[in-house]
Amino acid sequence: MAEIKIEQKKQVWPWLLVGLIIAALLVYFLVFRDNDENIEVVTEADSITNTNEYDLLGVNENNGTVAAYVNFVENSPENMSLDHEYTNEALLKLIEATNAMANEVDYDVQADIVKAREYANMIASDPFETTHADNIKKADDILTNALQNIQKAIYPSLADEVEELKSASESIKLGVLTLEQKDAVKNYFAKAADLLQKMN
Repeated sequence: MAEIKIEQKKQVWPWLLVGLIIAALLVYFLVFRDNDENIEVVTEADSITNTNEYDLLGVNENNGTVAAYVNFVENSPENMSLDHEYTNEALLKLIEATNAMANEVDYDVQADIVKAREYANMIASDPFETTHADNIKKADDILTNALQNIQKAIYPSLADEVEELKSASESIKLGVLTLEQKDAVKNYFAKAADLLQKMN
């Protein structure tokens, strides 16, 4: 009789077990390791935000033009009078301070600055003109908008200060003599000084 050779089947399950272990290690290193890196990136981004890289409030610009405006508003003994000298000087200094701050943070506001200067120059041209408040209001609105744009782009944490500035600008009424609302005009300059000082 002929012998039948029976070959034992090679067992596949040890190889499957080794394959599963290798697959599990690959998944671990590819999936979970990527998640660890993502967590680190998020943490780093949070850290950057907390150090004010996106909000430059913690960075001191120390711009002399901005400091000169703030000093003028805080320490000027002059009162508003019929010649509007104080108002014109404060407005021109505010225009220059806004322009200087925009240059510090590389934000273009040149078109707004040109328009605001035109209105400021109208204030000084005729002291008996009754539309000075209108020109002040128009210049203030332009400068408020420029400062708000700078704030939104560079200083997001100063939103409350911009709202106060907008409110101060809105309190200056068209068609009312400047001297009849001098407190509102001075308040606007003070709010602008507060905002610019925090930016600076």
